[in-house]
Amino acid sequence: MVGCAAGCYFYLRERFGGSARESVATHASEPVSEPTTSLPSVTTTSPAPAPAAIKKGEKIEDAGLPLRGGEILEYTANVANLTNVAQLKLLVGAHRDYFGKSGWHLQAFAHTENPLRMVFELDDQFDSYSDAATMTSLQYEMHLNERGQKVDSVQRMTATGKEAAPRGVTETRVLPGTRDPLGMLQYLRNVDWTKTAEMRCPVYDGRKLYDVRARLVSAGEAVTVPAGSYKSSKIEIHVFENGEEMKDAQFTMFLANNVARTPVLLEAIMPFATARVELQSAK
Repeated sequence: MVGCAAGCYFYLRERFGGSARESVATHASEPVSEPTTSLPSVTTTSPAPAPAAIKKGEKIEDAGLPLRGGEILEYTANVANLTNVAQLKLLVGAHRDYFGKSGWHLQAFAHTENPLRMVFELDDQFDSYSDAATMTSLQYEMHLNERGQKVDSVQRMTATGKEAAPRGVTETRVLPGTRDPLGMLQYLRNVDWTKTAEMRCPVYDGRKLYDVRARLVSAGEAVTVPAGSYKSSKIEIHVFENGEEMKDAQFTMFLANNVARTPVLLEAIMPFATARVELQSAK
């Protein structure tokens, strides 16, 4: 569910059949009214065309999100008593026209470190092209390299089925307002939690569609991570599949109470261990 959480990432990948050997699933062409998991398998192999460049003289409206082009956030992941089992990096790329809409290019990179790397070698990259005003997903890409097995998936999101995907790109039918994990993470930074009791939306992780709900628990949590000490807003995240909440994992995100609302810590409590993804540096 959360792209920047190595511990959660490993857990969800195993729980939902996530090996790079498997095909990447996509939604059928029929309309959907609720999140579903009955998806046909599709694997994309042809290279996708680059997003269209912004037209000369075209004005891009700034949606007011606390995003800054060129932002780099680096994290370390700790699981149980094991420290630095993985390194995570989040990048905010260009804000420009993508597929005819104003959007942001978001990226995430995940790499396991020794000793975990000796048994689970992982080098993954995720790319999100998200609408600048709403952070809804325009296109989501997964470039997975796990245990020597590689999968490349490029999925163009559509809520109507009327937008034809170009060659090498899979057309994925989702509910209106669907975000991918990277877009969801960045959107949570923009929610005014002083006025919002709960926020919910569909989230598509490249394989399945979930109903994700987030709510503020505390607005003044003290958090210390390698990057420093912060006063933060504590956000609980609940994930539902087919109307049923996932009971075997709990997620909590801490957003710094600064102008950028930087994600400084993510905790996941799982049946076998507790994972902490801590901010190392922000540039």
